[in-house]
Amino acid sequence: MRRILPHTLRARFILGLVVLLAVGCAAVGVAAVVGLKGFLTNRLDERLIDTGDRFAVSLELKGLMPDGYDGDVYGDTRLQTAGTFGARLMDGTVTHAAVARSTGALNVHLTAGDRKRLAAVPADDKVHSLDLSALDTYRVLASRGMDGDILITGLPLEPVEATVHRLELVAGIVSGAALTAAGVAGALWVRWSLRPLSRVAATATQVSELPLASGEVALPPRAPEADPRSEVGRVAAAFNLMLGHVEDALTKRHASEERLRSFAADASHELRTPVASVRGHAELALLHPGPVPPEVTRALERITAESTRMGAMVDDLLLLARLDAGRPLEASPVDLTRLVLDAVADARAAGPDHIWGLDLPEEPVTVTGDEHRLHQVLANLLANARLHTPSGTKVTVTLAATGTTATLQVHDDGPGVPEDLQPSVFERFTRADRRTKSATGGAGLGLSIVAAVVEAHGGRVTVRSRPGSTTFTAWLSTW
Repeated sequence: MRRILPHTLRARFILGLVVLLAVGCAAVGVAAVVGLKGFLTNRLDERLIDTGDRFAVSLELKGLMPDGYDGDVYGDTRLQTAGTFGARLMDGTVTHAAVARSTGALNVHLTAGDRKRLAAVPADDKVHSLDLSALDTYRVLASRGMDGDILITGLPLEPVEATVHRLELVAGIVSGAALTAAGVAGALWVRWSLRPLSRVAATATQVSELPLASGEVALPPRAPEADPRSEVGRVAAAFNLMLGHVEDALTKRHASEERLRSFAADASHELRTPVASVRGHAELALLHPGPVPPEVTRALERITAESTRMGAMVDDLLLLARLDAGRPLEASPVDLTRLVLDAVADARAAGPDHIWGLDLPEEPVTVTGDEHRLHQVLANLLANARLHTPSGTKVTVTLAATGTTATLQVHDDGPGVPEDLQPSVFERFTRADRRTKSATGGAGLGLSIVAAVVEAHGGRVTVRSRPGSTTFTAWLSTW
């Protein structure tokens, strides 16, 4: 049923209107045809009763010539309607049968079936319908004659049926025209009535195309108001009220994001100095020429290491805050091929227990962007592959250029990214084990920086992973 019905509400309204009107027209037409046929048949029966059996009696008195003879001297056709049928039966056998014409009576050739049907007509002075092969359908009246014979008189139903067929034709034409006019008028009326709903749908479509995930969002104008007493008007009013709530929520969310972004930027900026100071004092203490207990030396070394890690984390947070604020990056030609070679060389030195591979095109690949940030993207992807895969894992970096797009892939045959983690792998502070501190000491910012830098360059990055195969792919524009 869903496949048959149209999809739009407008089409369903029009279809329902036309179907209901068609049912109404059909009911009126059937009632009119049945009523007219019954009325005309009753009139025909009254004429038949008024006519009596005079024509059938005349056949008995004067006889008939051979079949096909047409003459007004055989059978009394005076005052008889043209087409009147008369027959005489004696002991169930048809002795005479003729039809009145304007020029006289015409003998009728009857088949054996016709004679049986005539003999079966009851002589009860009631009108019955009779079909003869030589003639059309007749309304006949049978009565008993003076000498015990049966006299049958009939009038044709053809005029009644012709009138009824004409009514059917006229009703069909008028109903068709009415349905067509009603369909067109209904379509215009429904379209006019549903205009506010169409505007609501258009506004909803505009809202659905807006980037609502982040940033300041300017919602489109509200849908035009309609009569609040109508269903369409109530829908438009409810939709506009919902848009108002959504706009308020988006405004508050944007303000909260701005405050959080400002706090992250300010905090990151302010933390850089004390973190650097702590690290500097720890390094200075390690350079003290006097004797230092081993426990103190170990503590100073841990302070230096942790302050270094904290400084890197602060730098990452500050970078993300700047990217969130939409600050533009440098835009200069960058030899991506050389960056890949340098990054793989650094990764090979940091992870000698991994197998590193390269798949580079013959021609250098150049993109427009910030060289330092693009190197950071490569370094983070390779560090992610090194830190989250066991020794002996093969990591392959592939670079290709197609048209105006450069494709960078980092593939490894390690254990893969957990399926439940893949949708949020580029979100901030996402780690393989959220419950405990990562063994590598990472804060879960590396891949979020990759996504932010690539997006700032107008590209995108994806991950496709399963056990034994993980591929990070970044697309960048070459112009």
